[in-house]
Amino acid sequence: MDWKKLQNGSDIRGVAAAGVEGEDVNLTPEVAGAIARAFVEWLRERKAGNSLCVAVGTDSRVTGPELKAAVIQGLVAAGADAVDCGMASTPAMFMITIDGSRPCDAGIMITASHLPWNRNGLKFFTPEGGLEKGEISRVLEIAAGQEAAGTAAQAATKGQATAFEAATAGQSGTATVYSRDYMSEYSAFLADYIRRGAGAEMPLEGMKIVVDAGNGAGGFFATKVLAPLGADVSGSRFLEPDGMFPNHVPNPENAAAMQAVCSAVRETGADLGIIFDTDVDRSAIVDRAGEPINRNSLIALISSVILREHPGSTIVTDSVTSVGLAEFIATRGGVHHRFKRGYKNVINECKRLNAEGGDSWLAIETSGHAALRENHYLDDGAFLVAKLLVEAAKLRKDGKELGSLIADLRQPLESAERRFKMGAPDFVGFGQNVLDTIALRASSVPGWSLEKPNYEGVRVNCSAPDERGWFLMRLSLHDPVLPLNIESDVAGGVARIEERLQGLLKAEGIEL
Repeated sequence: MDWKKLQNGSDIRGVAAAGVEGEDVNLTPEVAGAIARAFVEWLRERKAGNSLCVAVGTDSRVTGPELKAAVIQGLVAAGADAVDCGMASTPAMFMITIDGSRPCDAGIMITASHLPWNRNGLKFFTPEGGLEKGEISRVLEIAAGQEAAGTAAQAATKGQATAFEAATAGQSGTATVYSRDYMSEYSAFLADYIRRGAGAEMPLEGMKIVVDAGNGAGGFFATKVLAPLGADVSGSRFLEPDGMFPNHVPNPENAAAMQAVCSAVRETGADLGIIFDTDVDRSAIVDRAGEPINRNSLIALISSVILREHPGSTIVTDSVTSVGLAEFIATRGGVHHRFKRGYKNVINECKRLNAEGGDSWLAIETSGHAALRENHYLDDGAFLVAKLLVEAAKLRKDGKELGSLIADLRQPLESAERRFKMGAPDFVGFGQNVLDTIALRASSVPGWSLEKPNYEGVRVNCSAPDERGWFLMRLSLHDPVLPLNIESDVAGGVARIEERLQGLLKAEGIEL
């Protein structure tokens, strides 16, 4: 088993179901159980004593139940009590570790976020937060070691037991498994947050709100959070879990998914639309007119709330945010800290700034990952929406809507993202050469200047009258791809910027 291939940054992801040509299954129930057992050993390296309790939840994927059963088996085989939380959200599997009444030592969420139906994965939490990349590597290292030991034991006994069975032989038989409806507890927490923030028992009474869960795990928000607060959720769609995702991908960044929720708002005459990704750690909203509030607009919206509550706060975003957003944050007295792509990157940068004496209350990606300092730096799509609903309820009393908070956000006239695949064997080296070339030559192009400071890739401001915009080229976090983001305030500006960039690279012998 090549355990390292299962690591995807700070998550574990793999192919869990056959049926897609060219994609061999590598996240089997046996593998998932072995990783769960390794996680218990990792926990024991950090916690005195052998008594451990680990919560397990899953999204709606078709492979979820089988993998969950294997994970629970692995936990119990390693001597840890397992709490079966059934269908859950990723943020809930962290919150259960800091629950005020019955906290668990750790949580495991079985999900692959917005990836296709045949994929799945595992996310791990302790009361300190989600595991970091190096910690995931250590868990997989333990799993590899246990596999080797199990194989040796199997050979020594010349039995027919599997490596997993051999590796788990002799473990404690005193561990228990029990079920807990934690999503009802978590839903009650969210509803109470909205009540307290809005100062009313039924703060959403009279509001029609459409929720699009994309057949993922987010349907609870309509039935267990919004409806008890008085909202009319009758126009909501795709709340039923279906791991084949028959209607659209549960992903706020997906154009078809956003179009679906926008259409639902317009067709039902709703006051607001909400869309979640599969495991509910990302979200976006739609205004009364059926227009999406996502990406830069969503960042601006929550920033306006945060900066009123915490004047002067630093807002940490990923690298592809717009010039208009930076202006918006500045006009409200905030500091825009444009950092790197990757939700863990922006969260950890927010933590770092605060640890060094700064004042940062929000870390947010254009993808919809939003982590608030008040909520344990947890990227929680449901909590983000809950905070915005508090604001919506307050504004409604004055006859206003959420969109009024970002009426002055300047949007680019044109924007585009290109993704250039790199076929070179050393694609990282090739990509870095492209970036180095741009950084070296960009200043020689009339009207171009390097953005400083810049923390990822190469960002260039383009001030020529026929361009008036910027571009950012960077290395993808996981794939052999060079993403290129371009924005312009003039018609045809995006095409001119890209054409000039391609010309610069060709002059240096580089073809994309």
